[in-house]
Amino acid sequence: MNRNTESGLLDTGSLLKIHIVGIGGAGMRAIALVLASMGHEITGSDLKNSAGLDRLTAEGISVTIGHSANNLGEVDLVTRSTAISDANIEIRMAMKKNIQIVSRAEILTAITSIKSTIAVAGTHGKTTTSSMLAVALTHAGLNPSFVIGGEVNEIGCGALWKDTSKILIVEADESDGTFLKLDSDYAIITNIEPDHLEHYGGEAGLRSAFSQFLGNVQKKSFICADDVGAREFLGSEKVTTYGVDPEADYVIENYEGSRFSSKFSIKGPYGELGEFTVATPGVYNARNATAAIVFGDHLGADIDLLRKGLAQFAGVARRFHFRGERNGVSFVDDYAHLPTEVESVLEAIEEGQWGRVVCVFQPHRYTRTSELWQDFSHSFENTDVLFITGIYAAGEAPIPGISGRLIADAVKDSFPEKQVIYCEHRDDLLEEIKSKLVSGDVCVTLGAGDITTLPNELTLGG
Repeated sequence: MNRNTESGLLDTGSLLKIHIVGIGGAGMRAIALVLASMGHEITGSDLKNSAGLDRLTAEGISVTIGHSANNLGEVDLVTRSTAISDANIEIRMAMKKNIQIVSRAEILTAITSIKSTIAVAGTHGKTTTSSMLAVALTHAGLNPSFVIGGEVNEIGCGALWKDTSKILIVEADESDGTFLKLDSDYAIITNIEPDHLEHYGGEAGLRSAFSQFLGNVQKKSFICADDVGAREFLGSEKVTTYGVDPEADYVIENYEGSRFSSKFSIKGPYGELGEFTVATPGVYNARNATAAIVFGDHLGADIDLLRKGLAQFAGVARRFHFRGERNGVSFVDDYAHLPTEVESVLEAIEEGQWGRVVCVFQPHRYTRTSELWQDFSHSFENTDVLFITGIYAAGEAPIPGISGRLIADAVKDSFPEKQVIYCEHRDDLLEEIKSKLVSGDVCVTLGAGDITTLPNELTLGG
């Protein structure tokens, strides 16, 4: 394994008192749960309360709402989310007290150094693939530990640490370069699409980072052969491929999608693996599931047990999440916020054979919208009525001239006959949607921001 300076952080022979600044995000919550399961004493703080923090409290982790120098007791180590700067009052206090401060990437690297790790990377699909992998390997008796950035529905959390497990599944985040530090024996790359270009200085920098990530993998990588962005990394004997591409090592065949599930068969390098069913629609989910099966097969897991585990996979929060029905209208919510993600989800919606597809899309971040607005021009082809909202800033300052209207106009230019409605403000949006929905419609909310609350506002009559 690649043992770097972070690898020894937790290998001290004793348990540590660790304080986490910015503990509320999904990634840091998962890390907190794993560290607590290892036996370390964990405390944390965040700006505001959230449902996710209740899980931490239930596990005995002391969480304080609000940042204060008084939150930092006698601790051995401080770690922080990428959103926490040196100006934070708790970080300043740690510096004053000469307490070691490590990044999210460094603490995650220390965790990955302990077990044989498979890092699941890609611009999108990471959370779903990691979750499918965790469920399938568990049912196959491989007893994995995992650190995932979303909540696995049948487990109820995004992290689990087992002292007896040999395999650790980690969702490898490329947004801030974290995945370049991981101590990985294996890797999955689901796809590579332009994103986080402000961090990498452009697409060339992003691609260079993925190349470095693959170079850090010790044993074997598994890459989707269907993804144009990943094809330059194929061809190595250390790479196994999967996808609908007939030249892949593991080929997806006979795909059939329905409203809330899909089935397909897989042909492996040594013959047919049989038919598989997963309780999520869309070819993209068949690819995610196949990645999990392929890795399990590489480890020598029983294919029938992997098949049964995959069939019991109940999804991940905010990934093709059915949110109920009201007055004959169905509501589906998804985290999709990139052009191909949006396109894939809406293709899956078409498999459900609803009446009209009414889509509500909330652009995410001013920088991302500035870079990608033109790429959304054909993402909404499979919609009948499209609402575009104002941008969810995610803490960014507005950029003059950048708004959701850019995306609305781009779609309208590509599909002049399509009903495209731009609504900057939430109150206007609610009334506009209510006036358009009729029985038989499916209303799809897409975006990584607070658009996820909209189905409740609509189904509860808000």
